[in-house]
Formats: sequence, C-alpha cells, structure tokens
Amino acid sequence: MPFLGGPIGAGREFTDRFFTARDADVEFHRPEAEKHYRGFLGELGVAGLGELGVPLVTTFGFAAHFLATKENWHLYRTGDGFPPGFLGSALFDAIVLATVRDALAFYRHARDLGVRVIAVLPPQRVPGQSDAAVFLAAQETVRRAVAGLGVEVADLRGRITGTSGFQRPELCEADDEIHGNLAWGRIVLAELLDLGL
Repeated sequence: MPFLGGPIGAGREFTDRFFTARDADVEFHRPEAEKHYRGFLGELGVAGLGELGVPLVTTFGFAAHFLATKENWHLYRTGDGFPPGFLGSALFDAIVLATVRDALAFYRHARDLGVRVIAVLPPQRVPGQSDAAVFLAAQETVRRAVAGLGVEVADLRGRITGTSGFQRPELCEADDEIHGNLAWGRIVLAELLDLGL
C-alpha cells in the first residue's frame, strides 16, 4: 500500500492552537511538525494542503486518553461518578469540542480545500491517569463532530475491542499504556483499504 507521511508529534499536541490556516495551506506552529509536513509535501511534489491529490489520513483531535485525564473532570463528579446524563449532555460536548477546537478547524479547512480526509479513531486503551467513561464519551463527541464536517471516520472498534469494550490484549503495544501494536496497525491498513485507498 503506497503512502507517504508519518508522525509529526504526540497526539495531545494536535487539539488546540497547533496550526494557522493559510489560503490553500496550513502552517504548523511547532517547528518540528512544520518541517515534517513540508518534507512530506515536497516528496509529493506539491506546495500546500490544497494541492493534495491523495487522501489525507490523520488522527488529529482523537487523543481521547488526553481528553479524559481524570484531574480535568473532578469538578463535574458527584461521589464516585458523574450526574446522570452528564457524559451525553450539551455541557460535556461543549467542553470536549472546545478542547479540540483547532483540530476541528483543521478538518474544516482541509475539507473546504477539497481534500479527502480520513480520521482514524485511536487505540481503545485507557491509561491509569484517564477516566474510561470520559474516554468513550469524548471520543464519540469528537467522532460525531468530525463526521459532521464531511470527514470519513475509520472506526475500528468493531474489529479491535473485546467484551470489555476496550482493545484486545493481542493488539496492544507491550509496556505501553496507549498505543496499538503492529497487529493493530495491520487492521488500520485493512480498514483504509476498505475505504478505497
């Protein structure tokens, strides 16, 4: 499967204030991310995002473990949980969408430029510092918002989760709380092929 690109930073860095939109392009604020991005464009022989003739596959905004950091949600808890309906409320959605506002702006800008964009949901893994219920709810909030912008979402949950609703052990990177392994990566590639790449 021919592709070009790769990681340009940690997932948590691509939620808010990470880029500036240009007429037919973007500029990443972190020099390292910008350097990688320009290198990828150069290898494709294009000057900017608006000239991409191939689909853009990204995970921007889907660092659900980061969105679900327990410390950020103590204010909304009542005892051991959240008030009934909180995780499906307009308030919850507003908080999550404010946190990923620039990721959503990136998707909107790319779609406005006519780029086919595919967003990949993250490994279904929740590290100890994150709240599992918030992880699942926040991921769904972001998924709906991204899909509403005309972005295709590669939702692997039916292929990678077990009865717990979280990633099966054989698809987890060893000694790592959040990433998938090569077997998970192969499933991602299969999903992308199913989407016509």
